[in-house]
Amino acid sequence: MSIVIIYLLMVSIFFDWCVLILKIIGDFTGLGYETSNILIFVIIQPGLIIIFYLLWKIEKKRNESKGN
Repeated sequence: MSIVIIYLLMVSIFFDWCVLILKIIGDFTGLGYETSNILIFVIIQPGLIIIFYLLWKIEKKRNESKGN
């Protein structure tokens, strides 16, 4: 087997594993696969990025004011 085929197989296995986890989350919450996917990757994940960015900016300002 070439490295490319092994890599593609690993990516496929990882993707299938991620889909399975999303299906389990969807079944557990009663939202379904697609709604869980949207909730996680369209709402929660970007929201966390924005929150952590804002927290970083606040901390950066706080450290700059302490240094002066």
